[in-house]
Amino acid sequence: MKKEELSYIYLILFQAFLGVLVFLLPFVSKMLTLSILAFGVYYIVKSKNRNNEALVMSAYIVSIEILLRMTDGILLNEFGKYSILIFMFLGMIYSGFSKNALLYWLFLLLLIPGVILATLTLDFETDIRKAIAFNISGPVCLGISAIYCYQRKISFDRLLGVITAFSLPLISVAVYLFLYTPSVKAVVTGTQSNFETSGGFGPNQVSTILGLGVFIFFVQLVLNSKSRLLQIINGGFVIVFAFRGIVTFSRGGILTAMMMIFIFLAVLYYQANSNAKFKIGMIIMLSFVAGMGVWGYSSLQTNGLINKRYANQDARGREKKSQLSGRETLIATEMQMFWDNPILGVGVGRNKEIREKETGIVSASHNEISRMLAEHGSLGLIDLIILLLTPLVLFLINRQNILALSFLTFWLLTINHAAMRLAAPAFVYALSLLKVYTVEEPAIHRK
Repeated sequence: MKKEELSYIYLILFQAFLGVLVFLLPFVSKMLTLSILAFGVYYIVKSKNRNNEALVMSAYIVSIEILLRMTDGILLNEFGKYSILIFMFLGMIYSGFSKNALLYWLFLLLLIPGVILATLTLDFETDIRKAIAFNISGPVCLGISAIYCYQRKISFDRLLGVITAFSLPLISVAVYLFLYTPSVKAVVTGTQSNFETSGGFGPNQVSTILGLGVFIFFVQLVLNSKSRLLQIINGGFVIVFAFRGIVTFSRGGILTAMMMIFIFLAVLYYQANSNAKFKIGMIIMLSFVAGMGVWGYSSLQTNGLINKRYANQDARGREKKSQLSGRETLIATEMQMFWDNPILGVGVGRNKEIREKETGIVSASHNEISRMLAEHGSLGLIDLIILLLTPLVLFLINRQNILALSFLTFWLLTINHAAMRLAAPAFVYALSLLKVYTVEEPAIHRK
């Protein structure tokens, strides 16, 4: 067994141990939070970010954030986003950023009017700082991460290293979930999103990270498994995360994972030679068979209720009125705010206040697109156009970042069902802007 493979296995075992430790001793979670942040700063400063250590630590934070939230380990609600901002700033201090990232500076500037408007119009009884931070921290994290990543040269091997950094904390998450709910069959009684199978935390957010885990380990399986043992390990984790994601009964994460994998394989197939296309075809067939097996097992474990959930039915098989678990109403109210305030919007954080006054519904937005339009108006529309088109143009120019379209898909689909509650969509989006190369090039540190 090669040294690299042995190291990977040891890291897996260590992360599994962390999952057990946090489950048995929840207070360890707070210590873990501080330790990760401190180590991340030390790691980047010591290395002077010569090999994009900022990306590695940010990927680790993205995956561990949900475990820290489950166990009340985070000291600030937006800990994940703030940590990534710190890592990105440190990375830029040591290795600079592209002067051509002007579009993302514009993106950040266009957010400012909505913040100013909010400070003038939010109700007095509202905690203005929290209301603004809750809604603006995600876009700011995305903007700064995008500036760091924009056309940053990174080797394909290093990108796979970032993928590995994503994968390791996910193992702790999976171990914690299995310890929290060892028997799925015992806790599934209906077709609503299930908190018991989600570690007692929001199923929508847990499903998002588990879906990301399905994709991450699929990439590990296809691109980063040089031995049969690693193929078995990474393939096994794909199955584990698919099962645990399905039984959260929150559909967004799993559907997103399926789309990411589909796009990833399509890009691989399109760019491959005839011999590689045959192998990719075999991967597609095996993936389909494995997927059917996981679905069948999930159906057995949920007594067929998962079939009804994805068919939008209740436990008795009756079709539900809402296709999107009530999110249509939230989107409709936000779009009305946009039509009523098309220039500057209603201001950051105000959509929740207005919706409560006009409809009596007390709920934060689940859709970042309609929220951006409602709170930022036409400036939000310009920002969304920048976010959508820029990665597509960069991919057409440089197609060596074969994961770029999958990263973009994760961001786009996730913000449509889970907004930007987690740091994941902001950071993963930024990875779609990297300039990946497969042959060795000298490291260039930009000023």
